[in-house]
Amino acid sequence: MKILLLIPPMTQLNTPYPSTAYLTGFLRSRGFDAVQEDLALALVLKLLSNEGLVNIHKACEALLADKSQQDWPSTLHSFMDQYTSYASTINAVIRFLQGGDSTLAHRIGARGFLPEGPRFDSLEAFADDEGGDSLAWAFGALGAQDRARHIATLYLNDLADVIKHAVDSRFEFVRYAEKLAASQATFDALADALAMPHNLVDNTLEALTLDAIIRHQPTMVLVSVPFPGAVYAAFRIAQTIKRHHPNIVLELGGGFVNTELRELSDPRVFDYFDYITLDAGERPLLSLIEHLQGKRSLQRLVRTFHRIDAGGGDGIVKYTNFAEPDIAFDDVGTPTWDGLPIGKYLSLLDMLNPMHRLWSDGRWNKLTVAHGCYWKKCSFCDVSLDYISRYDAASAETLVNRVEEIVAETGQTGFHLVDEAAPPKSLKAFSHELLQRNTSISWWGNVRFEKSFTPDLCNLMADSGCIAISGGLEVASDRLLKLMKKGVSVAQVARVTKAFSDAGILVHAYLMYGFPTQTVQDTVDALELVRQLFAAGCIQSGYFHRFTCTVHSPVGVNPADYGITLQPLPVVASNRVFAKNDVQFDDPTDSGKGGVDHDALGVALNKALYNYMHGIGLETNVRQWFEQRVPKTTVAKDFIGQALAQI
Repeated sequence: MKILLLIPPMTQLNTPYPSTAYLTGFLRSRGFDAVQEDLALALVLKLLSNEGLVNIHKACEALLADKSQQDWPSTLHSFMDQYTSYASTINAVIRFLQGGDSTLAHRIGARGFLPEGPRFDSLEAFADDEGGDSLAWAFGALGAQDRARHIATLYLNDLADVIKHAVDSRFEFVRYAEKLAASQATFDALADALAMPHNLVDNTLEALTLDAIIRHQPTMVLVSVPFPGAVYAAFRIAQTIKRHHPNIVLELGGGFVNTELRELSDPRVFDYFDYITLDAGERPLLSLIEHLQGKRSLQRLVRTFHRIDAGGGDGIVKYTNFAEPDIAFDDVGTPTWDGLPIGKYLSLLDMLNPMHRLWSDGRWNKLTVAHGCYWKKCSFCDVSLDYISRYDAASAETLVNRVEEIVAETGQTGFHLVDEAAPPKSLKAFSHELLQRNTSISWWGNVRFEKSFTPDLCNLMADSGCIAISGGLEVASDRLLKLMKKGVSVAQVARVTKAFSDAGILVHAYLMYGFPTQTVQDTVDALELVRQLFAAGCIQSGYFHRFTCTVHSPVGVNPADYGITLQPLPVVASNRVFAKNDVQFDDPTDSGKGGVDHDALGVALNKALYNYMHGIGLETNVRQWFEQRVPKTTVAKDFIGQALAQI
């Protein structure tokens, strides 16, 4: 049996999404012939090439020739006016972002080499009053490579906007056609989109899919969908394979499936995929392979959806979960990137946020310290699902063995630990093992800012190669942190983050607003605490996001405990259920009741945070960031200072 694992568009462009690497490594460790392809990267490289730009140019010409439409976006006109320049530079820019021509940075950085479209308008917002260099504040005189990557990324974003306006209105580098899948109660919107005639993006993806099938000749194809923004393309891939190679078995899995398709009942989904598996993929995959080999009955599949003929209509969906232990995390094998074009990924620099840069800049090997979360109590998290609830850690010896095997294979020594929250005990053992073996790597990951991260442990982690840590400060309110069962206090977070920072580790704080019962006063006080954390050197990076309630979280399961009521989900026939995850709610403190306008507050929070990350406004009153009148903060001006004095 030949098994092909596919990464569908869109995921990341700087490094492979790890799911296929994990499963390919596991399958090979069990003796199966498994290969993998990243169609997300392949699609982008095909579109952003000389040939691709020719086709995009033709699409623009066709649109602009339509005299009934005169109001085309400036993006299209800019592209057409500068097309010759785009065509002559696209290959050089891609090669530069792949690390193939570093000397080009000087020409790109001078801003006379590349055509500039509307995306470059953002740079002018930072030009000084005398018309000085708008990027000097970010990169200085010596940051030529970073500066050039940022400019080249804006150039690619302009081209993505052209594709969006001229070819496919749903196109984005990450959230491609996301609205067709995210919390869509029915399959109707996705089915309608899949029934539409192919556009340039669809045709390109179809050609890439068929090419992969011809080269590998698989009997089974696994498609991993981590996000809603990869669902549409995953189904287009399956549609292509079903049409041209109907005998190939198609299976769908991944993070989106695990969170949103747990109540799937629409049989139309199985016009595209034969099987859909939930949660950790190793055990369901083994059971499915054994079934296809005639060694296991349908009744003994593990966490698997499939369609059965009901004697008419389009059949019914059956979910089978034969009780069988999952594969121990120590025994899942070492991820492998063999078969993926490591040298062709694009090192982008689209966000100047220090931590977000790590997500898009450079190629990082992905590694998991432990399956699941050791804390699994946070009320906003999907704590009932397998990827959180089933905790199973690998030994330090196993982890470093995997590190050394991956470095030997890829030649890359950077690692992103992708745990929900890496356990401090495991990180301590991991750091000791790296140092004991003299294994030199750079690594970063996510933690809970808990008191176990002492200054000694932070220094140990730094010595072993830790360069950055992210963690949830969330609402920066002790009342709300207690309500969400975070298990930390603001003072504790201050001490832990200062210990990381003093060890030379970059600290990023995940921040949240709009949590149930959060008031304007809570929000102002939270921003004051964030200001003090930046001013004290505890954190260097952060990001505010709006709270979203999911049906699998404690808030979604027991909303009354958090002072809210859930809005009814869309009514769907029992045999037509598709995705189910986000759920709207009514909060007595929200704007509908004359209270908090979280959207307006969010603008101020993000504006303040952006400035704090650049050392601006750290000594001024936080109320300056808000357009509306807000109360004075009730937080003592030396709250964080007093907390740090207790170290």
